[in-house]
Amino acid sequence: VFLSGHGADGFAREHGYEQVENSWFEIAERRRQLDELLAQGRFDDEIKYGTVGAVAVDVDGHVAAATSTGGLTGKRWGRVGDSPLIGAGTYADDRSAAVSATGSGEYFIRAVAAHQLAERIRLGGESLQAALDAVLADIAQLGGKGGLIAVGSDGDAAWGFTTPAMYRGMADASGRTVQVYSEEEER
Repeated sequence: VFLSGHGADGFAREHGYEQVENSWFEIAERRRQLDELLAQGRFDDEIKYGTVGAVAVDVDGHVAAATSTGGLTGKRWGRVGDSPLIGAGTYADDRSAAVSATGSGEYFIRAVAAHQLAERIRLGGESLQAALDAVLADIAQLGGKGGLIAVGSDGDAAWGFTTPAMYRGMADASGRTVQVYSEEEER
């Protein structure tokens, strides 16, 4: 169900996937950022380079979620963040909601944030926005910060964040909304 590191590499080889050197994944700008961080001699978990998340619901009420992390520059070797962990950074259940998270991954893992949000709806009967706000409060109480986007099987959508900004947008039959800051008017 979930492989990483040498096990994932071995599985890929066994199934005929092309193997490349790690340098193949290196991008000049990200290398520059890493070199800059290393020159400072300290790790800065405040530097973010972009999680991309999406949630969707179809006309039959089936929900889906996807999350791709921008990662942390200079992260500890072998660190696995919340994005690939179903229930932490990504979760979808037709009985409740689809959820995608961004932020301090370790805290989203500890809170099992995406799953917690969905279960607050399914088992607790909370509204989508109330559940989302409660999960962000839980993460803040643990010491983390970030944001969540979610959509319910009924088409209700919600988002929230505890950071200065979070790029987000929504589209439906009535139009679209794009925002960055919390006090910004919809565009």
